[in-house]
Amino acid sequence: MREHLVHIDGERRPSASGRTLEATDPYTGEVLGTIPDCDAADVADAIAAARAAFDGGWRTTPGIERARLLHVLADAIDAHAEEIGAIETRDNGKLLTETVGQARFAARNYRFFAGYADKLYGRTIPLDRPGMLDYTLREPVGVAALITAWNSPMQLLANKLAPALAAGCTVVVKPSEHASLSTLRLAELVDEVGFPPGVVNVVTGAAECGRALSGSTAVDTVSFTGSVGTGAAIAQTCAANHVPVTLELGGKSPNIVFEDADVDRALAGALAGIFSAGGQTCIAGSRILVQDSVHDELVERLARRASRIRLGDPRDPGTQMGPVANEPQRDRILGAIEAGRSSGARDLSAEQPAADLPDKGLFVRPTVFADVDNSSPLAREEIFGPVASVIRFRDEAEAIALANDSEFGLASGIWTTDLSRAHRVAARLVAGTVWVNTYRASAAQAPFGGVRRSGHGRERGEEALDEYLRVKNVMVDLSADYHDSFEETGAGDE
Repeated sequence: MREHLVHIDGERRPSASGRTLEATDPYTGEVLGTIPDCDAADVADAIAAARAAFDGGWRTTPGIERARLLHVLADAIDAHAEEIGAIETRDNGKLLTETVGQARFAARNYRFFAGYADKLYGRTIPLDRPGMLDYTLREPVGVAALITAWNSPMQLLANKLAPALAAGCTVVVKPSEHASLSTLRLAELVDEVGFPPGVVNVVTGAAECGRALSGSTAVDTVSFTGSVGTGAAIAQTCAANHVPVTLELGGKSPNIVFEDADVDRALAGALAGIFSAGGQTCIAGSRILVQDSVHDELVERLARRASRIRLGDPRDPGTQMGPVANEPQRDRILGAIEAGRSSGARDLSAEQPAADLPDKGLFVRPTVFADVDNSSPLAREEIFGPVASVIRFRDEAEAIALANDSEFGLASGIWTTDLSRAHRVAARLVAGTVWVNTYRASAAQAPFGGVRRSGHGRERGEEALDEYLRVKNVMVDLSADYHDSFEETGAGDE
């Protein structure tokens, strides 16, 4: 059993208190090792190291050098993708094919933002006053606190770390205590490829560690991915501290199947939308809205296919769904399923053949509910598990109304062969992402984020840089003569 260490100022060390937490394999129940359970003292050390690195040179490091380091880091992640994927699969139970793929996608993110590191241009602004030069500078905000969730640690961190480093920020990273191991391995790679000490720091631990980091007045911005409740608490604290915050929170995303859709393709998209990653993804298409004329066919086929999904070892290429990531999450999912059965919705999940699964494996079988009322908890609350809620609709207007009748607004899907309808509906959906005839597609170039309770701010794409940059205006009087005038110099004061 390995004792893992946190990464502060280029050094690996235990927590100041000596406390640790166990990292457990959700497939076997085996204890993989321990991680430090950091507290406010460790967080303060990490923030101080990040501040010293920022002021000591990283903020003025030429963009071309930051780009070089990001490219080298991307190469290292690609070279170690199989290893990183294996670490993450054992830590959170996600399929190995997906964790390896996410490691490679993370590398793509670092390469994408490396291209921006030396292109953070300001602009000149023509004024209505002769003899004045006005221009802007885009500068790094400073020390960024990056807090990630347990479902996709490497990918979620890349969404934050890549633009932060490209912008010239230094960072303190806090992964979920339920899945920290791949992030700690990344910290080792950061050190190996030559980032200066203190530029990237990683602390691990439970709620005390997270509160100390997100609540610190010594950080300049916070980026959080996780639950709505925790995000709301962080936002409240950041508001009191006057610290900007980016929130990527939950979703209850509608996946809309119109009667003119390619039903085979829509079925595959609906299955992938909710059962990939065991439904433990914020973009899960957990509300499947189906038009009357194709409703019965699609529901019957969806339930039949869901019942044949192969549960098992996430490292086995034949496994289609692994365990959920941790015991508290397994219990929440099972509770939501039981509540759904009591709500009047039809549970269409067939009993699956007995599988040779470990007794301590945290498995939840794919579940399909039909006749779901859009006002019920099944349709309103994020379950974050393999639970599909099918909702019937009559026409386009009702589909849009049902889709938008939610407190969330992260993602959505449209399945139709009518190009005009696709664009028309996409324009009216309240969501940060709209997929048409696909689902869960990602690209480093495409901005991602939500509205409503799904959060605010954007990750990936050029827009992500704005979360780590601030604009400074510089105004220069180039005129030969200077006139002392209170009226003139005071004009425009706020």
